[in-house]
Amino acid sequence: MLTILFDGIAYGMLLFLIASGLAVTLGLMNFINLAHGAFAMAGGYLAAVLSNRMGVPFVLTLPLAFLFAAAIGAILEPTLYRRLYRRPHLDQVLFSIGLVFMAIAATTYFFGATQQFVKLPDYLRTRFEVAGIGIGSYRLFIIVICAILTVALQLILTKTRFGSRLRAAVDDPRVAAGLGINVNVVFLSTFAFGSGLAAWAVRSGPSCWGSIRRSR
Repeated sequence: MLTILFDGIAYGMLLFLIASGLAVTLGLMNFINLAHGAFAMAGGYLAAVLSNRMGVPFVLTLPLAFLFAAAIGAILEPTLYRRLYRRPHLDQVLFSIGLVFMAIAATTYFFGATQQFVKLPDYLRTRFEVAGIGIGSYRLFIIVICAILTVALQLILTKTRFGSRLRAAVDDPRVAAGLGINVNVVFLSTFAFGSGLAAWAVRSGPSCWGSIRRSR
């Protein structure tokens, strides 16, 4: 029973990895981005390609997936998303749903509809017991990463100058700009960072994308 509970926590952490990026764009920037999961999908497919076809170590694919999704977000934010910040939420929903369909079609065209498997290194495929609880190394790795990420996000948003500028830009962009804050750069950086966070969840994703699952 405790083993099942531990596994459930690990799977919940996978969803947290995606949701943490969405919390940045939706919770802070007040933009309803239903296409946020597409950035997770992009990171997952990149990790699969790098790991399976190019032999890149799994741990190295994580920062590369983050940078890849962040770069996509940095491109789409000024060209598409920025135009909709002040539009009604319904327009944001319809726009982001359209991006979802485009992402699904493009991915299916290049990769097909089959699942893409990410091969884990041997040290993340082991399993051990602690007080009768079966703990998988990969699940423990996920939980540790999420715990570190939670603390880091809290510190960035509450203790840094960037976090203060972001909150000011969201509350009143005009006043923030008058105080010398480059609102566009702040929003661009925030959106790119949130997109990159989604890409770390390389094992999860709705079935219509072709889930990224670990090899057994």
